[in-house]
Amino acid sequence: METIRFAGKEHKNFYYDMLAVAGNTDVYHRAFFYTMGISKETRCHIRYLFDFKENCIKPQNLSAAWQTGGTIRLCRLAFNLWNGWTEEGKERYSAPYELFDCRFAPCFFEAIRLRYPEYCRSLEYPGMQLSVMER
Repeated sequence: METIRFAGKEHKNFYYDMLAVAGNTDVYHRAFFYTMGISKETRCHIRYLFDFKENCIKPQNLSAAWQTGGTIRLCRLAFNLWNGWTEEGKERYSAPYELFDCRFAPCFFEAIRLRYPEYCRSLEYPGMQLSVMER
């Protein structure tokens, strides 16, 4: 059984709940819902960020009033892991240099591992503690 490192129990519950609601556990859904579950704000606004009926992301809500610098980074990574999405004219904001400059960075590595399991099988995380992320 695969071990997934979560930021806290709310993150873990959200992840499994959203996979069940979506009815899909492929690498796209796993990486997306893992990433969206990192922050309380994105968990609370998931229906503004993902259309469950159409099974697609909603990047137009990246500029919603509730978004913060950290949640915008989080959404950009989740959208990019979903289908390679980058914001037209602002592609550089989807680069690691911009994305990983926030407190969510340790979880971002886990999201990438979930999206690309075939390339990340041998990664180990000695001493990594994600529980400090949830506040």
